[in-house]
Amino acid sequence: MMAEQTFTMKQTAEQTGISEDTIRYYEKIALLPRADRKDNGHRIYRQEDINTIRLISCLKKTGMPLEKMRPFLAVSADTDPAEYPELVEHIRSHRENIVSQIASLQQVVDFIDMKLEEGRYRRDCSDESQDGVSEKLRGEPKSKPVSPVEMSYFSVSAKTGKPPASVK
Repeated sequence: MMAEQTFTMKQTAEQTGISEDTIRYYEKIALLPRADRKDNGHRIYRQEDINTIRLISCLKKTGMPLEKMRPFLAVSADTDPAEYPELVEHIRSHRENIVSQIASLQQVVDFIDMKLEEGRYRRDCSDESQDGVSEKLRGEPKSKPVSPVEMSYFSVSAKTGKPPASVK
């Protein structure tokens, strides 16, 4: 019988792209189980631990808070999702939020592209036009009408996917 392969802290960090300090933190908050130790006290990790760290990293990239990851980490990888309808609903809701964020970011990219194509991106950032002549010297700048879509580019609701709260 072959012994299970183990990895040092450094090897685990290299394989997962997660720093050693972060791995220790995940253990401290019990997101990861405490690592087994060698006789000299150094941590050792198994492939299952590496897979869990990769899952945490993936969920973190989606913007999921660490505390909300716990139920997903408690379920084994080969479990039928139908056994956990509440987790399926949670991940669907999380997915909808991400899709909304992607749409908002695409609007920002479209806005930037439009400004770059117009060649007037500096007008919005300073009092000087591209030729260096101050608009103040030429009189009041002509204001461009702003569409409702453009006004929503940087609204709170576009960033969070939630309706804006009342202004105090």
